Formats: sequence, structure tokens, C-alpha cells
Amino acid sequence: MDRIGLRCRLLKAQAEAGDIVLLFGDESETLTHPYLAHVWARRGADLRIPAPGQATKVALLGVLDWAARELVVQTSRTKRSTDFIALLETLDRRYGPEPGRCAKPVRLVLDNGPIHTSKASTAALAQRAHWLKVEWLPKYAPELNDIEERWRDVKRHYLAHQTFTGPEDLDQAIHEAIMKLNHERSRHSLVNRRIPA
Repeated sequence: MDRIGLRCRLLKAQAEAGDIVLLFGDESETLTHPYLAHVWARRGADLRIPAPGQATKVALLGVLDWAARELVVQTSRTKRSTDFIALLETLDRRYGPEPGRCAKPVRLVLDNGPIHTSKASTAALAQRAHWLKVEWLPKYAPELNDIEERWRDVKRHYLAHQTFTGPEDLDQAIHEAIMKLNHERSRHSLVNRRIPA
């Protein structure tokens, strides 16, 4: 296993022990037109679903709280540094230092994508350096970012095979899907987890 993979395993062990909060962050996109998943057809058949109008994109910006198995997501019509900074402001409220709250060190795993490394994003991360440390992944390493599996779950199991009337309808469906996914994951939080003897 490479150095970055070993580092991720170490961070997961620390998060599982309750020593740190481990967040995996990334972005994804969804469309108002249908996403096809788990379908079958005869060989050569056209797998299209008629959808009226032009497809509209909604961006998902989020973090996966690894130990809590909770997805924290914000949606936007764009995927820019300002949207990433808005997500950081949400993290401030959820994980940042606050009087009377016992604060654990927070590690945020991010790739080196331009939305994370822009001047504005770098400055926003630097402002939070006293409580939020970034662990950088290579630019294209989805296999090391645990949030990727959650994006697939949302798209395949909650948003697939549907046409949405517009971005507002899709946005509402995304937030409902995240709530359902978080509820399902929290009910099974001990599945496949190591329990100390």
C-alpha cells in the first residue's frame, strides 16, 4: 500500500478510536434528467428515457463524517470556490471551536482539485488552520476518498430513473435522499466495524 493509503488507514483508526473527527470532502453533480442505474435491456436496445426540456445541473458539495457515517451536503447551481467556502462555514458551525464544547482535532481529506486549491479556498482553509487540518490526496484518486461511495449511493438508489421538473425539485430530492441515507447509515453504524475486546 502506498504512503497516502497508509495515512488514510491511520486516520480512520484514530477516528474510530474517537481521537479525531475525520471528514472526507468532495463535490459531485446531478441532473434534472434521469440517471439510469441498474437497468437491463436486450442487446443493442436504446436505453434512453424521454425527458422534456434542457437538463439542468445541481452541484453537491459535501463531507462524510467517517466515524459518525454522516453525510453533510450543500447544494448549489455552481461548483466554485465560493461554494466550497460556504461548505467550510457549515463545518465551522458543526465542528469548529465553541465555548463549552469539547473540540477534537478535525482532519479534512481533500483532493488537489482547483476548487480546493484556489486563492480564495486556500485563504479560507488557512483561517481555520487552528482547528482544521487538511490531508491532501492526489488530484485524481477517488479510490482513496470514502465520500465517493456515498455519492454513488445517492445517485443510484435515491435519484435514479426520475425526471425532475427543475433544479428546485431536484434540490429538494437531494436533501431528502441525504436525510434517508444518513438515517439508514446511522441505524447500521456498527456493521463492519471493529469492536475492541
